[in-house]
Amino acid sequence: MGSQPKAYLDHTFLKSEDARPIRILAEYLEPQRRFKHQNIQDTVVFFGSARIHSREAAQNALEELMKVHGVGSTREVDEIVARGRRAVEWSRYYEDARELARLLTDWASGLDSTHHRFVVTSGGGPGIMEAANRGAREAGGKTIGLNIRLPFEQGANPYITDGLHFEFHYFFMRKFWFAYLSKALVIFPGGFGTCDELFEILTLVQTDKLSKKIAVLLYGRDYWDQVLHFKPMAEWGAIAEKDLELLDYADTPAEAFEQLRAHLIANHLEPTSAQEAAAPGIAKTRG
Repeated sequence: MGSQPKAYLDHTFLKSEDARPIRILAEYLEPQRRFKHQNIQDTVVFFGSARIHSREAAQNALEELMKVHGVGSTREVDEIVARGRRAVEWSRYYEDARELARLLTDWASGLDSTHHRFVVTSGGGPGIMEAANRGAREAGGKTIGLNIRLPFEQGANPYITDGLHFEFHYFFMRKFWFAYLSKALVIFPGGFGTCDELFEILTLVQTDKLSKKIAVLLYGRDYWDQVLHFKPMAEWGAIAEKDLELLDYADTPAEAFEQLRAHLIANHLEPTSAQEAAAPGIAKTRG
């Protein structure tokens, strides 16, 4: 008779449908353990498109397109080149996210705290996520990547702090860690995934589900004013007029940083409970 492993060492069982609750719990306990080990108290989360590249990468790609295709040969070629030019235009958001993360991390590193405060956190992938992790790393601070495996995106970016790269299977557990350590959310131009995270946090804030006050900052008004119109929601009565005040806007790294700093100082510099003063400082939910 072959030997039988203990249940917690039985990989066939752990990957089974019956063991799903154990896997879910693991995506709570394992990150919590590492956040405690890395002395992370709370975070500021950056969201945005994975398809926005650095200025250098976008410019190099456009130059290659011009070498290969030239200009005006066919309508299809003109469209390809136009997309390359738009990528260069969009690259400013990468550079702005990088600079904002650098400013925030430099300021947070100077705070008088035994824990790491307001640590820049992203979804761990390319684009705006990479820019945020990169800027924080360039400032010499810790930076977190809460990655999830998707079939059509690259893996984690190289700027995440060692030990703070997480790989999630369950979207809802990843969302938990985004929401319950964050003191502010910065939303750069993005697509469905970015909007999903935006509305997730907005709903928690609107319904007063969390005891803490989370700032929600939309970066790049030119983009967001074309994509999302919240005023009609209030006019139709789907939301309250005061709900429009849950959103702030910024168009430069300096402007965004000043808003974030003012919010963090006013609402979170001194934690209001022992739970939020811990590392990790998981937010208290209202009963």
